[in-house]
Amino acid sequence: MPRLLFTCAYDGTPWCGWQSQAGGCTIQDTLEAAFGAILKAPVRIAASGRTDAGVHAVAQCFHADIPETCRMSPQNWVAALNAHLPASIRIFSAVPVESDFHARFNARSKVYEYVISTAAVLSPFEVNRVWHCPHGVDAHALAEALQVYVGEHDFRRFAAKRGNEPAEPPADYYVRRIYSADVTEEQGGKILRLRYHGNGFMYRMVRLLTGTAHKVAVGKMSSEALRAMLLEPLGEKTRHCAPSDGLYLTEVLYR
Repeated sequence: MPRLLFTCAYDGTPWCGWQSQAGGCTIQDTLEAAFGAILKAPVRIAASGRTDAGVHAVAQCFHADIPETCRMSPQNWVAALNAHLPASIRIFSAVPVESDFHARFNARSKVYEYVISTAAVLSPFEVNRVWHCPHGVDAHALAEALQVYVGEHDFRRFAAKRGNEPAEPPADYYVRRIYSADVTEEQGGKILRLRYHGNGFMYRMVRLLTGTAHKVAVGKMSSEALRAMLLEPLGEKTRHCAPSDGLYLTEVLYR
């Protein structure tokens, strides 16, 4: 069957995350229902990765196998799916790929952004879109903390347990490479946009990286203690998890 790679965006606020689950209030379930309504047959899709409840995506990617009997063009698939989807989920593109292409396993790297607002009063239009920190965050200290993460490290202290981890994981199971991690200031410093580019991210990893760096930036944790969490990966996991509201999957790179 022809395989198509789709790029979609979604507001994660009303959804219980990407991954299919009982009850069907997930992005995957909603997309698969749209395919089913069009084809009158079940279709399974595979994404570049899961996002948690409340997490947003600017450019999530997934693939689907289309029956040979369906002659719709990729562009027609974009229109047809959007006609069957709620406004909080939008398909932006569809392109043919090889039959052995996999949206997850062929991904070379991903980019996530995390948005913090330090405004004294949060705009109602930013609710569920940012992490509101009205007491302020030292942007310079935050940027320095993020630089600790750059490079290849064992990030097990920054990975929450999902429940499907192997009993005896291989030595590199928690190893990831962060190519860059930086902060940009917008709106006169009232918005801090954190950008992470890495070859892979584990369950809640970006939120844990952000929450722990935030502790350094507000003076409640030393940069030395942060470095020790990477140099001594067998210690206690971090408990500082930023809320899901401010997290966005912004790009999946396949080259």
